[in-house]
Amino acid sequence: MNKLNKIKSLVLRDPRYFIAFGFGSGLTPFAPGTFGTLASILVYFLLVNFTWHLYIGFVSFAFVVGVIICNEIAKELGINDYQGIVWDEFIGFWLTMFLVPFELTWLILGFVLFRAFDILKPFPIKRIEMLKHKGFAIMFDDVIAALYAWLTLHLIILVCSYGH
Repeated sequence: MNKLNKIKSLVLRDPRYFIAFGFGSGLTPFAPGTFGTLASILVYFLLVNFTWHLYIGFVSFAFVVGVIICNEIAKELGINDYQGIVWDEFIGFWLTMFLVPFELTWLILGFVLFRAFDILKPFPIKRIEMLKHKGFAIMFDDVIAALYAWLTLHLIILVCSYGH
């Protein structure tokens, strides 16, 4: 069994892999990070109904779970940041959309901004990826990308609402 088929099998039978691979969305043959982020929108539709306390509590818990799971899986696969591990994209998108008005325009812009910062990796994201604790590095670089996206998105929202 080749490595990809082994991973697909693990995603279906091991809950850690199922979560780390974004409920299977990370198994796409191209752009798994983009497909993982798209899949995270489905959960986001539930999160928007949470109070901000529950929202950030849920995302924080999911982050900690992600650090543990992604660290274990990176070690098991022998690959520091396997592209199919997309739980970090879930956390990053949810953080990007924190306290953002629930409208299609902001959803699309949040998606585009998060993916752009995650792909371009402005300082210090690239350095974070080199941290020794792989689970933390996998997760935290997307938190920083989300912070950049969140700040940019809120600035755009502020500018667009100015004068209304």
